[in-house]
Amino acid sequence: MFFQGSLFGSCRPDVDADFLDARRLDLDDRSWIEHTPGWLRGADTLFDELLDCLEFRQRDGIKMYDSLVAEPRLTATWHADDHPTGGPTPLLDDIGHLLIVRHHRPFDSIGFNLYRDGADSVAWHGDRHHRYVTDPVVAILSVGQRRALKIRPKGGGQSLSWDLGHGDLFVMGGSCQHDWEHCVPKVRRHVGPRLSITYRHDTR
Repeated sequence: MFFQGSLFGSCRPDVDADFLDARRLDLDDRSWIEHTPGWLRGADTLFDELLDCLEFRQRDGIKMYDSLVAEPRLTATWHADDHPTGGPTPLLDDIGHLLIVRHHRPFDSIGFNLYRDGADSVAWHGDRHHRYVTDPVVAILSVGQRRALKIRPKGGGQSLSWDLGHGDLFVMGGSCQHDWEHCVPKVRRHVGPRLSITYRHDTR
């Protein structure tokens, strides 16, 4: 897979442990997001490392008529219980610890979603673990090229949009997974791959 990195993205990866550029937005009185642009420096280096070490697959997850069709993106998953010696890279462990301290949640799994080009996407949804976690916090670190992530009230309404990539951190909390939904839409123009690194927790 060809990937054209940014001029400043291929240095040694490092994060802003103080979250100095974090911007919090209350979506309503129960839901919030926090966006930290460029939180991970050297994002292209991490992108390359993860493409080398992860085993991506394409899930059959979309029902059309009477059959399931392939999901238009590739995925991989890491669970703490399955890998007691650590995550795919030491940096992802360090990031997980920083997120635990900041958001007071026991992040114990990481999902990896690879959007190979503009034809890859994910439809409107709320993350599945909202069914058994009262107030889940979902943290998404985006590396690779920028793609829009949109959020709207559950069931429809005016949407908000952020172009995420190149090390941006995007966190959804409160009742965001219950009352709101998000998507990554297809784009017609040429766009390179983006990898979404998503931290979740199974308990409060």
